[in-house]
Amino acid sequence: MKGLAHITGGGFVDNIPRVLPENCDVIVRKGTWPVLPIFKLLSEKGSVPEDELYQVFNMGIGMTVFVPKEKSETVLKAIRNRRLKAWAIGEVIRGKGEVRVQ
Repeated sequence: MKGLAHITGGGFVDNIPRVLPENCDVIVRKGTWPVLPIFKLLSEKGSVPEDELYQVFNMGIGMTVFVPKEKSETVLKAIRNRRLKAWAIGEVIRGKGEVRVQ
């Protein structure tokens, strides 16, 4: 699968499925990118539940790029060579067009 999803207002759960084939799911893996301190502050001081931080604020991820697994390191290197931050944050698996944050 190849694709891009600009993650804005609605986060992972609402935006990523728009680029998925109907028979694919995405697993977004927590801890695969550095989470900004503001999200911990919102959670602790504002009593914002973690699932809401992912849904509303997408935990700081602004764009997702979908490439074949065997090309992921090449794509990450190309992005980082342009002094941009990038991480492999999940994977596409067989499914029903859903996103799971684990």
